[in-house]
Amino acid sequence: MSQEHYFSAQPTTNSQRRTVRVEICGQPAELSTAAGVFSPGHIDAGTAELLRRVPDPPTIGDFLDLGCGWGPIALTLAKLSPAARVWAVDVNERALDLTRHNAEILGLDNIYPRLPEQVDPDQKFDVIWSNPPIRIGKSALHELLIEWLARLSPDGEAWLVVQRNLGADSLRNWLNTECPVPVTAVKNSSAKGYQVLRVEPKGVLNP
Repeated sequence: MSQEHYFSAQPTTNSQRRTVRVEICGQPAELSTAAGVFSPGHIDAGTAELLRRVPDPPTIGDFLDLGCGWGPIALTLAKLSPAARVWAVDVNERALDLTRHNAEILGLDNIYPRLPEQVDPDQKFDVIWSNPPIRIGKSALHELLIEWLARLSPDGEAWLVVQRNLGADSLRNWLNTECPVPVTAVKNSSAKGYQVLRVEPKGVLNP
């Protein structure tokens, strides 16, 4: 029997929701998770490191949480910028349902949970925050990043968190030298076994 992953489109494991107590933008919250999604018991260490390191997003614009899981990144973006539109994208339909439910719990009406194919291919994003699914494999990860980094607006920026021992340095090198999308990636921080990468269209970042 093949092992089911959090990037399964329709998880078959028990979908019964459970409550987790977390902080979103420094405020306590009781949100819903379930088996079959990424890090169902807590905000994982990589996402927590990303949220500690990224600057606040603009007040308006179109933002993307790529691989949203049950929603901690999307919820943070929506809470920080209530006038923005936050696209929460995941292949896992259970994750999208949880993100939608958690947005309702927090009273956030600016989150749009979507499957990848449900997002207009012409849609551009001013901000991308992501803890990308490294475990889908290098080729699939590269294809994923090529697809979505190409949708950055000319002045947009992406912030990615990657575990050091799962290839953070090699991913940064690939982004700078081999990625078909012309971007520049720099290491913004490195702590607790994770690197946070800032990625922008080439020519935007300082050398």
